[in-house]
Order: sequence, then structure tokens, then C-alpha cells
Amino acid sequence: MITVDFKRLSIRPGDRILDIGCGSGRHTCQAYRLPQVRVTGADIHFKDLVEARRRLILYGQLGEHGNGSWSLAAADVTALPWRDNLFDTVICSEVLEHIGNHRRAAREIVRVLKPAGTLVVSVPRYLPEKICWALSESYRTSSGGHIRIYRTRQLMQLIESAGAGKRAQHHAHSLHTPYWWLKCLLGPQSDAAKPVQLYHRFLTWEIMQKPKAIQFLDKLLNPLLGKSVVMYFRKK
Repeated sequence: MITVDFKRLSIRPGDRILDIGCGSGRHTCQAYRLPQVRVTGADIHFKDLVEARRRLILYGQLGEHGNGSWSLAAADVTALPWRDNLFDTVICSEVLEHIGNHRRAAREIVRVLKPAGTLVVSVPRYLPEKICWALSESYRTSSGGHIRIYRTRQLMQLIESAGAGKRAQHHAHSLHTPYWWLKCLLGPQSDAAKPVQLYHRFLTWEIMQKPKAIQFLDKLLNPLLGKSVVMYFRKK
């Protein structure tokens, strides 16, 4: 599931890309497909890095790459181990809602970005997330879960205060919003519930097959139901 619209990024051969909070590597792998880039996936969880490595190796074996390079690193977003102004593009997708000191995290992701470089930040959108919190106490209190809900302006001000100016925004994953509402409504054991399993099967099918009609519906509903808000910034 790709949240970032890579068509909005002006990535050139030889560029350095950082995917901070990369998880299992969905955006790292997508970036690796671009021509001759140097992409680094970073996460604080070693288990996720192991899965990201497995996926990147598979992309290499299948020829799904742009003849660039990849690397992985264990890193805390509030104390990044790289020097100032290193990366041409930084991706921070679905990370900041987990971070206690999000202001320090924002300063760090801007610090390692080159002047005039692009930063992409996505977080859960306010209204869909607020409904999830209202439907399920376990959703909002689970270990490692979301500790805050951002309004669009709050997120924009957070990143701008760190030194980057907003230039674009969109919403993503409208079809995933009802899935999470359903999971929250049915409770902690909802993964075993038939409605949740059927909806998950539908989402997996949509991601793998990419039917044009369903993708069009997703885009049509994104302004209203998009699960994530995605913002694009340029470092000043």
C-alpha cells in the first residue's frame, strides 16, 4: 500500500532518499524502483528491518529496481545518525502520530534534508482517526499505537516550524477507512470476524490487481474518506 505519490517528487538519478520509519519497506521498495537512486530505509524496530531486507532482496531478484542501491539502518527519528543536509528526499509516512517528542522528530527529518529538498509526511486524517478512537478504547491505548490526532493545520505548522514550507497536499486510502472502523467496532478480536476477513481480502485483491474501476472509486472518495493526509514540503 503506497501512500506517497512519487509522481509529485522530482527525483533524479543519483539522488539520496531516506524513508524514516520504513516499517516493512513499502516506500523503500517503491523508491528502489526509480532509476539509479540511493535509498535508505530506517526504523527503530529490528523485526521490521528484517522484513524490509527480505522484500528488497526479492525486488532485486525479480529485476524490480532501477539499478541503484539500498541500505537499511536502525534509527530513532528523534536522533537521526546522519549529518546535516545529506538527503535529497525524505519520506516520513505514518510515523509522527506514534512519537512523543514530535517537535524534535520534525527538526531531525528537516535537518538531514538538503536545502530545497523534498519532505513527504503522512499521518492519519483527523475525522477518520477520531471515529476510530471513539469506537475502540483498545485502538487508542494499544502499546506502540497512535498517541495523537493531527488536524491538517497542526501538522503543517509542526513541519514549517522545523524549517520546511508546504507546497502540496492530498488524501489517500479512502477504501481503508471503513475497514478500520469495522475493526474498531467489532473489538480487539476482530481479525477473526468474518466481515473483517472479507474486507481484508477485498483490500488485498485491490492492492494486488489494481482494478481501474476500484482505483477510480478510491480517488473519488479520497477527499471525503481518505484515511491519510499526505503533505509535501520543500526545505527553506
